[in-house]
Amino acid sequence: MKMLLAGIVLIFIAGSEAQWYNFPGEAAQGAGDMWSAYQDMKESNWKNGDKYFHARGNYEAAQRGPGGVWVAEVISDLREMVQGMSGQGPEDEAADQAANHWGRSGGDPNRYRPKGLPEKY
Repeated sequence: MKMLLAGIVLIFIAGSEAQWYNFPGEAAQGAGDMWSAYQDMKESNWKNGDKYFHARGNYEAAQRGPGGVWVAEVISDLREMVQGMSGQGPEDEAADQAANHWGRSGGDPNRYRPKGLPEKY
């Protein structure tokens, strides 16, 4: 009886989480997306462009799947925590987190795109 119950539980777990093995790869690719957006933000050095790059990095990472969503949230939260300790005001932190959440939720990052930012980004 215990073996039957364990088998049924295993089947339900396997059926509902059939893609669990993709999580680490999605997270790694999502981290790469976040890094790419950060590099583009630094390269562009565009005034008021940070919210766009926050939203874009989170959006691209989240498109990878649950692992990408997870890593985007972890990276975003850590970045805001570090910036908060370095003197960033709570209003700016809240605006950054709103852009992060917008992108991670599938919102179009162009909502935050500043005027004149080159199409390259």
